[in-house]
Amino acid sequence: MNVFLLNGAEPRGYSKGFYNGEMTRVAEAFFTELGDDVEKTIIADGYDVQEEVAKLKKADVIIFQFPIYWFHMPGMMKTYIDDVFMTGRGEIWINDGRDQGGPYGSGGLMQEKRYMLSTTWNAPLEAFNDKSQVFAGADVDGALFPFHRMMAFMGAKPLASFACHNIVKAGDVEKDKELFVKHLEQVFVFHMGKVSK
Repeated sequence: MNVFLLNGAEPRGYSKGFYNGEMTRVAEAFFTELGDDVEKTIIADGYDVQEEVAKLKKADVIIFQFPIYWFHMPGMMKTYIDDVFMTGRGEIWINDGRDQGGPYGSGGLMQEKRYMLSTTWNAPLEAFNDKSQVFAGADVDGALFPFHRMMAFMGAKPLASFACHNIVKAGDVEKDKELFVKHLEQVFVFHMGKVSK
């Protein structure tokens, strides 16, 4: 299986990218141990747009690892998506789908790909699924609805998301790393039967 790990952490203020770096290392070790072909990009270290398009084309599974900054992905990650996805027109998507007679959002070329969102939040778990709190009853995937719709536009299918909560006030990176390994095992070993290479 070809796995692409994309670390979208952007060092800013007190947020240095440590947590997302640790989660990326966990995923890299996990898939390497399974014998998968793993490629990785750390956006903050820079990237070549054409190489990134090639990584996306090659990948069977894409893991998006990123912090939530002001209820969104970091700015550098949005720029990455703008640059790489637009450059990938004709390779990872064709158009919005209507030119082929389909509905809007049906022109992606990533139908054989799966993706996972692994995110880090200062928001505690109890801020979700509660209509009286800031997310108005949404769960993590509901809060990330635009990202999921973007990937649906590309044709990719979601895997179960993972999230680390309350990491600024009460983060426990070792515990979260253990939970992430269990999540990866659950998704890729038990549920997917370890997708063959």
